[in-house]
Amino acid sequence: MHYYRYSNAEVSCWYKYLLFSYNIVFWLAGMAFLAAGLWAWSEKGVLSDLTKVTGLHGLDPVVLVLVVGIVMFTLGFAGCVGALRENICLLKFFCGTIVLIFLLEVAVAVLAVLFQDWVRDKVKEFFENNIKSYRDDIDLQNLIDSLQKINHCCGAQGPDDWDFNIYFNCSSESKSREKCGVPFSCCVPDPAQKVVNTQCGYDVRKKSKSHWDDQIFIKGCIVALEAWLPRNIYVVAGVFIAISLLQVSFLLFHHSDQE
Repeated sequence: MHYYRYSNAEVSCWYKYLLFSYNIVFWLAGMAFLAAGLWAWSEKGVLSDLTKVTGLHGLDPVVLVLVVGIVMFTLGFAGCVGALRENICLLKFFCGTIVLIFLLEVAVAVLAVLFQDWVRDKVKEFFENNIKSYRDDIDLQNLIDSLQKINHCCGAQGPDDWDFNIYFNCSSESKSREKCGVPFSCCVPDPAQKVVNTQCGYDVRKKSKSHWDDQIFIKGCIVALEAWLPRNIYVVAGVFIAISLLQVSFLLFHHSDQE
């Protein structure tokens, strides 16, 4: 068997190592996500008792980190090996999966536009379930706090949604010190304070609603996310389009190079 070197082999080599360079970063990032997720589960004792995963009624952010890590690790490995070994099957798998993810995101975006009320109800239900589990998982608590602080929002549709949590509920049966309050992440930050006041939301909902906006955010996080998504969906879509075009162009060039 003779090996023939094509006149355009230099261009093919450039594509090959460009694809490998991209995928090695993708693969290492997947390993980092997996390591972080497993470490977080180890710290919470989940690895020794996996029933803790199903016992949480809300979302465990670590599960999301692990899923993303597994997908990135698998795709990155397929892309690296496919690029170095010029394995067209692995490259097709990698490219096809990336395109599939992109198409799924487009489909979700289209369905979200067509069925806005249904999506809004599901997001509201999802957010309320996580509010109920706010104190049950430290990672979920940090996620909700970050979401509220970054978006300057409180609750799913407003501060009163924190009645779903037994610690912040305003009912007379509640003995919690946080009764009729909100988490500190709902509080309007005071530039003069250098130390975060974690008790700033105590008893705030016992006051008249006309005074709430002086202390806490009154906008719901669903409204805040609805305003955030249109500003960023094009960036997300653009990244996936660029990735898909890169993989498709490489495959087309590889095919033409073999003919």
